Amino acid sequence: MFWIGSGQLKTGSVDLSERRRQTYLACDHVIDSQQATRLFFGPPVSSTPAGSFVGDATLISRRAPLTLLLISLVISLGAIAAVWWWLGLPADLARAPIDPNDKVQCISYAPFRSHQTSLSPATQVSREQIAEDLAQLAKVTDCIRTYATDLGLDQIPGLAAEAGLKVIQGIFLDRDRRKNSEQIAAGIRLARDYPGTVIALVVGNEVLLRKEMAASELAAAIRTVKAQAGVPVTYADVWEFWLGNRELDDAVDFVTIHILPYWENVPIPAERAAAHAGEIRRRVASAFPGKEILIGEFGWPSAGRMRESALPSRINQARAVSEVLDLARRENFRVNLFEAYDEGWKQELEGTVGGSWGLFDSLWRTLKYPPGVPVRNYPLWKLQMCSGLALAILVFSAAWLRSRRTPTQPRAVVWVAVGVSATTAGILFGVSAQKMFYESSGVGGWLLWGSFLAAATASPLFGANALMSGRGLPGLLDVLGPKQGRVRSALEILHGLVLIVTLVIGTATAIGLVFDPRNIDFPFSSLTMAAVPFAAIALLNPAGEGSRPLAESIFAGVFLAAAIYVGFNEGPSNWQSLWTCAAFVLLALTLLRVRASDHSVGETAAVKN
Repeated sequence: MFWIGSGQLKTGSVDLSERRRQTYLACDHVIDSQQATRLFFGPPVSSTPAGSFVGDATLISRRAPLTLLLISLVISLGAIAAVWWWLGLPADLARAPIDPNDKVQCISYAPFRSHQTSLSPATQVSREQIAEDLAQLAKVTDCIRTYATDLGLDQIPGLAAEAGLKVIQGIFLDRDRRKNSEQIAAGIRLARDYPGTVIALVVGNEVLLRKEMAASELAAAIRTVKAQAGVPVTYADVWEFWLGNRELDDAVDFVTIHILPYWENVPIPAERAAAHAGEIRRRVASAFPGKEILIGEFGWPSAGRMRESALPSRINQARAVSEVLDLARRENFRVNLFEAYDEGWKQELEGTVGGSWGLFDSLWRTLKYPPGVPVRNYPLWKLQMCSGLALAILVFSAAWLRSRRTPTQPRAVVWVAVGVSATTAGILFGVSAQKMFYESSGVGGWLLWGSFLAAATASPLFGANALMSGRGLPGLLDVLGPKQGRVRSALEILHGLVLIVTLVIGTATAIGLVFDPRNIDFPFSSLTMAAVPFAAIALLNPAGEGSRPLAESIFAGVFLAAAIYVGFNEGPSNWQSLWTCAAFVLLALTLLRVRASDHSVGETAAVKN
């Protein structure tokens, strides 16, 4: 027989209420794990007489959590599969964004690959690299637009002639007047050397926007080129700067405007991007009567952060491009798409959005939207779904294995918490992996977002174990505090490290979104994957009495302040922002439940009947 408190429990025939009472008492005392297992499950089934109460209770006690596990697992896997089926639905477009049988009019081209950048004078693009690109572009367009003549770009017109492409040649201008003279001389030379290929010169690109040249000086440069080039000459800038500098009208042969609805002062959603371009073109045309209006840049990013209701995505990029091409055909105007290839080097300057405007991928140089292939935001959705299902199964497995070692049957609410964590992780793992792939720039970026994804993936696994064992949320002092006060369990240490990674990267992102938000992506998916299990532990396995630790309080304050500011600053239309702010709040409330005293509530505190 076993003695528990003042109650005596005899094996064999025993009253059910007495056994239940003794089981409750067991939850309030620390006992030997082997004794606890024998107390709850009884003797091994094989040695228990048929029909005895202990044998029947053992079977019931083992079946109950298994039933909860199976129900939760089926619901979770069904939810994951349903959400990913929805996320994988293809777009319904007016026309294919890229169709070899109906080529686009013109497209912006910059040949830089990998670590090449236009910011480095040492960059020299090879002839072979350009020729490879132009052979590919000739299949989808008859015209390309370039932006400069240095860094090897002066080879483009000659190679374009061989590929059968026309060129709108750019002459880059900035504050460096000596360099400007070199650019102008090279541009005039190329126009003369390739008269059947260079169909126009663009003297300056957004130099007024960058405030690097006065309008009068720019007009003089345009006239100088116009007098010598022998081809039409224009200047390209955002449409508002044309309306604000109408004195350029007499200097150019036609007006070239940039319309990027995503970057408007009041961002335009993708559904209205083409219509917006049409409205702006008509407005500029009325301001410059008798001049052709070329839309010199129109495009949409395929990845990156939202700006109000403007969402970068593959479907939105394909929709905006296909609709503006359809509008140009119907209203008979020229449009140059921005741009041919993603330019990864721009991510360092403009965030993920800056490197995601291309219709071709920068790494593999392949079309994002091949003809005849449905356009989806998640082209690998089946793989992402299967990965999410596998992760959810691992989370439930971790919970099940830990539950078999607990002396009492876990409450139903604990299984619900495990199910919520597993479902959340299963849905968001594929989203987080895709975001990491497109949002990581350089070694530092890959280490940062790779670490965050690893922590977010580990959180529901460690969380399932903690929920089933009744273990509380790990505190920072438990892992980083004085040696004598640290936890000794490797499992708890790793769980604490997952929390630390989440807090550090989450805090850095929160501060960035407050002070320099323009190029900061919203890590809503990874943040949610990590935060939900922590919140479940804090709710179901609460800390004991004690003071609130300073470190956790500071982190919580940062998250709450950032959530309030970012939510108002980004506006109610930005669901990525609202989601991220909600995750910040959830983390903050979770941290506020941590206590400095021993907040481990024991093996059985969260699993009483």
